[in-house]
Amino acid sequence: MNSLKSQIDEDIQASRQWVEPLFDEIGKVVVGQRRLVHRLLTGLLCNGHVLLEGVPGLAKTLAVRTLASCIRTGFQRLQFTPDLLPADLVGTLVYNPREGEFTTRLGPIFSNLILADEINRAPAKVQSALLEAMQERQVTIGTTTYPLPDPFLVLATQNPIEQEGTYQLPEAQLDRFMLKVNVGYPAKDEERHILDAMATSAPRLDVREVISADEIIRARATVNAIYVDDRIKDYIVDIVRATREPSAYKLKLEGMIRYGASPRATIYLALAAKAHAFLAGRSYVTPQDVKAVGLDVLRHRVGVSYEAEAEAVTSEKVVETVFAGLPVP
Repeated sequence: MNSLKSQIDEDIQASRQWVEPLFDEIGKVVVGQRRLVHRLLTGLLCNGHVLLEGVPGLAKTLAVRTLASCIRTGFQRLQFTPDLLPADLVGTLVYNPREGEFTTRLGPIFSNLILADEINRAPAKVQSALLEAMQERQVTIGTTTYPLPDPFLVLATQNPIEQEGTYQLPEAQLDRFMLKVNVGYPAKDEERHILDAMATSAPRLDVREVISADEIIRARATVNAIYVDDRIKDYIVDIVRATREPSAYKLKLEGMIRYGASPRATIYLALAAKAHAFLAGRSYVTPQDVKAVGLDVLRHRVGVSYEAEAEAVTSEKVVETVFAGLPVP
């Protein structure tokens, strides 16, 4: 047992040598927002899509573009607009009159990292076109199914739903995102740093490549090997079940929850906790790892009732109540 743990410890130290250099490179362009970058790396390590929400101007798009520039892999930015069509995303069949037959033209989604910018400004047809790609890692055009490259990750940004020209994302699509990260304003000293670095007509945004796609895939294998104790697994299951049956856990959330988190949340919570331990350089998961990523995994998977909305109880408050009310192993 000890020899196995030592081997995993060695694998983690070997596999995470790129972590701090990557944070440093991104930090040259994106001031502060370390938690945001941490969650983007969590998505990469877990093969899970990430949704970033915040008002315009908080470096959501810049963070994703900078991350992509630090990785030797394919990258496509897709600007979602109300007139976007599914064919603009996944591709289409093009008729060749000379040959008298159709040929397939693949869309920009056939890349490794996809920045779906302002994803909630596109209509439902475009959102449905993304579902197959996000869940199955494949796209069907006509009668032919095409596999997407590995790694394949959707890193989406969206503005708050109250803003002009935005659509509510379907619950089924929200559930496909491993993490939903709320991006806030920078601290005062960080904003001063942004002023010093960016208040020029030609800001330097050059970063070097730190890691390759193959190294990411190898790091994922190390993350999968991180140890999760049975008590931690039970803790994760209890957290998710408490969002569905709060009364069974003596939580004062009666009538506040319309629907709880799905079993996909249980899987993603365990995976994200493993990635959090990996980024911290540990070979095992602690309850603090689960708590650290829990809000980002669960906030978009818990639906609150009309009664809760009337009392200004959000899904974040429900999740925080669950974590505060359950005993920590």
